[in-house]
Amino acid sequence: MREAEFRKSSFSGANGGECVEIARGEISFGVRDSKNASGPVLMLDESQGAAFLAAVKQSR
Repeated sequence: MREAEFRKSSFSGANGGECVEIARGEISFGVRDSKNASGPVLMLDESQGAAFLAAVKQSR
């Protein structure tokens, strides 16, 4: 995923300490720690990404 595709998640903490960035592609979904942009990225396929977002929205 290209660097420019990542954006800070609206679910990130307001205090700046718990920031998550997400990138959504046509068939993939990436999650990374905004404090470590060059670090590891959790890559999910489209269905896994949808399940991940649904769980976050339900606060699981």
